[in-house]
Amino acid sequence: MIDLEQVRKVAHLARLELEAGEEAQFTTQLNSILEYVEQLNELDTADVPPTTRAIEVSNIHRPDQLETFGDRESLLSNAPDREDDFIKVPKIMEG
Repeated sequence: MIDLEQVRKVAHLARLELEAGEEAQFTTQLNSILEYVEQLNELDTADVPPTTRAIEVSNIHRPDQLETFGDRESLLSNAPDREDDFIKVPKIMEG
């Protein structure tokens, strides 16, 4: 299991400054986590297929189709600045 010196070493590597109480707290918490992982290692998972999710999820999307916008003037009227049939945007590059 993890001892106080290992917690100090990991904190040093992670550039963390821990108080004495925090060191003791993390030692206890990390040991609890490792004990839980040991319990999980006792389970027989030989017949369980690898998975990335607990439940099946699919991405809902629509096909990308080119369509013309019906009311061009309505679209351009929402632009903060425009010139004729174009939306004006701030210049971002010189030259």
